[in-house]
Amino acid sequence: MKIITEYTAVQPTTATGDLAGIILQRIRLLSERRVAWLRKIWVGIGDNGQEGFTAHMEIDGYLMNRDVPELEKKWYEQDPGAKELTWAIEETDHAIFNNEHSRLSKLTNVLGLNRLESDILQICFALSIEPALGRVFAYLQDHSGRGYITESLIARLFGYGYGIVISSNSPLKTWRLVKETPSRTGEPSSFECDPFIKNWFLSADETDETLVSFTSLQPVLKPLQQWPIQRTVHEIEKILHNTGTKKLRVFVEGAEQSGRRSFAAIVSHALGFPLLSLHADRVPETNWQQAYLYAQRQAFLSHTALLWHGATMCERYWSSFIPAFPLQFVTGEEDDYLLPEDGFIDMRVVLPRISVEERHELWKKNVPDSKNWDTNDMQEMVLRHDTTIGQIASIGQRMTATISEAYEALNADSSRRLGILARQMNSNFTFDDLVLPESIRSGLEDFIFEASERILFWEEANTKRLFPQGRSLIGLFTGIPGTGKTMAAQVIASSLKLDLFRIDLSMVVSKYVGESSKNLERIFSRAKNMNLVLLFDEADSLFGKRTDIKDAHDRYANTDTNYLLQAIESYPGIIILASNKKSNIDDGFTRRLRYQFDFPKPDADERLTIWRKIIGELAGDEICSNLDGDLFRLSGLVEITGAQIKQSILSAIFMARREKSDLKTAHLLRGLERELAKESKGLEKHVYQVCN
Repeated sequence: MKIITEYTAVQPTTATGDLAGIILQRIRLLSERRVAWLRKIWVGIGDNGQEGFTAHMEIDGYLMNRDVPELEKKWYEQDPGAKELTWAIEETDHAIFNNEHSRLSKLTNVLGLNRLESDILQICFALSIEPALGRVFAYLQDHSGRGYITESLIARLFGYGYGIVISSNSPLKTWRLVKETPSRTGEPSSFECDPFIKNWFLSADETDETLVSFTSLQPVLKPLQQWPIQRTVHEIEKILHNTGTKKLRVFVEGAEQSGRRSFAAIVSHALGFPLLSLHADRVPETNWQQAYLYAQRQAFLSHTALLWHGATMCERYWSSFIPAFPLQFVTGEEDDYLLPEDGFIDMRVVLPRISVEERHELWKKNVPDSKNWDTNDMQEMVLRHDTTIGQIASIGQRMTATISEAYEALNADSSRRLGILARQMNSNFTFDDLVLPESIRSGLEDFIFEASERILFWEEANTKRLFPQGRSLIGLFTGIPGTGKTMAAQVIASSLKLDLFRIDLSMVVSKYVGESSKNLERIFSRAKNMNLVLLFDEADSLFGKRTDIKDAHDRYANTDTNYLLQAIESYPGIIILASNKKSNIDDGFTRRLRYQFDFPKPDADERLTIWRKIIGELAGDEICSNLDGDLFRLSGLVEITGAQIKQSILSAIFMARREKSDLKTAHLLRGLERELAKESKGLEKHVYQVCN
C-alpha cells in the first residue's frame, strides 16, 4: 500500500549492483588521470637541460603555476591517453548516475544532493572502504602528510577549479553524511564518510550504531478486537494525501502497557512501513538533537516509520530545521500532549480499555497455566483487576503457575509505577477484625460489592452514555483517631485483592502556590490505569474548605481546591478519604460522595469484643478466659478507642514477658495508664479497685 508517492523511491532493494566497486573504479580513474597531468607538468619543469630534480625546481614549478584547471582540461581533451581515461570515467559516471535503483541514487533523490555533494560523498565512501587510496591522495596533493580528503583535492580531482563551496544547509552537513574535521594549524580540514552511510551503501540494512542503545524494531502482533485499526489507517491516508509537505504525528493515547506500541506497529504495517521504536527516556537531553537527526535519517534511508515513547517524550523539542519522515507515532497517556511544531499535523488516537471478555482470552493465551485455575478465582481477578495486555504478557513470560503468583506480579508492578509518591500498605486484615456498628459494616460491604462489579458495569453502553464522568468510587471515612478508618481501608483492599497505597502528604502538600495540584496530578495520572486503592489520610489537609478571598494566596488556594474537585471526579479508580473531622472537608467533595462513614468510638460491648479478640489471638484463649471478668469491667469503665486498646495490650504483653509471667490484669492496667498518659490522662482509682 503506497500512501506517500514522493517517498516510495526510498524503499531499499537488494538489486543495487556492485555500487562500491563502480565508485572505487571512478575514483581510481579520476586519480589516474590527475596523476598523469601532474607528472606531465612536473616533467615539463625539468626540461631546461638540468639533470635530476631539485628543491629549486619544485619552487620554480609552483611559481610558474603550470597546474592551471583550464590547461588541465585542454590537455584531457587533446592527449590520447587522457582521452581514453576520460572515456572510461564517463562510462562509470553513466553506470552510477543513470542507475535509478542504486542506493546512491536513492540517497541523492531523498536527501536532495547535487552533483558536487554526490562527488564528495563518493570520494569519502571510496576512502572508507579502500584506505590505500590515502597514499594516492597524498601523492595528488604532493604532501606525504595529506593522505586524506581535502577541499582542494575534491576541486581538482572532479574538475571544479581551484576550490569548492559547501553551503551551510548542504544535505552533507544537515544529515551528517560526511564528517569535516579541522586539522592542525596551517593544514586543511579533512572529510570522511559517516560509518552508517558507508555500511548502508554496502547494503547493510542495520540500525545506526548511534541509535542501537535506545531503539528496536517493533513487532507486528495480532490486534485486539476493539482497536480502531482500519479507521486510523484511513485517516492517516487521507491526511498524507491532502496536506502537501506537511508531516503527520500520530499520538496514541492509552495506559502504560496497554498495547500502544503494538497498535502503532499494526497501523504502520498496514500503511506499508516497518516501525522503529525509540525510547526517549534513554536519550540524554544534551544528545537529543543528534539522536533526533539520526533517527530521521534512518527512517528515510530504511523506509521506516518512527515510534517515540517514554515519559520525557512530550517535553522533547522537534527541530523544524531537520527534515522529518512523513509518518511518526508517539505514545502517551491521557494528560500528555506534544508541543506544537510548524510543519507537523497532529492526530490523536485513544485506545479503548480492554473488555472483560478480552482479558479472559488474553490470560488464556499468554498464561497457559491460567486454564487450570479455579473458575471463580479467575473470574474474580478479571473483574476486579483492569489489567493491560502488557501486564498479562509480562506475567506469562515469567512462566507464572498459580493465581497467587499472578497477584504478586500485579502488586509489584503497582509499586514500581507509583514510586515515592505513595507508600504501599500491606495487610492481612479481614472483616472479622473490624469491630464496628452494623450500619457501617453493611455500608462497607456495599462499597466492596460495587468495587467488585464496577468494571463490568461501566462497560455497558447505557451506563457510559448516562455517566460520561464521575465513574470514580470514593469513600469518606471520618472519626477521631483510632476508630478503625485505616483498618477499614486495609480490609477493603484485602477483600478486593488490590494494593492499598497511602498518599505521602509530605511529598504532595507544598507551601508553593499550585505545587500541590501538580503533585496530585502526577499521582492521579499514574494511578488511574492501575489496580489499586488510594488512601488519603488526613484528607482535610488537601480537601479542606474553600475560604473567602481576602488576598492572592486565598485565590490560589481555592484554585487548588477547585482543581482537586475536578480531578477526583474524573479519576476512574477507588479512593478513600480519611479525616478526623468531617466538618473540615469542603462541601464540594462531600456532595460528590455516595459513601460517607462516620466511625464512632466503640461502645462498651464493642470494646469488650476488641479486648477479647486481640488478647485471645496474642496471649491465647485460656488466658483471655481467665481475664474475662476484668475485661468486662474495663470495657464498661474506660472509654477508649480500638487503637488505644490495641496499644495497651501490646505494652502489657511486653511487661508480662519481662517479668516472665502470664498476662495479668495488672499488666493491662499499666498498659492502659501508659496509653492514657499520651493524652495527659490517667486511670481513676475505682478502676484499680474494681479490677483487682
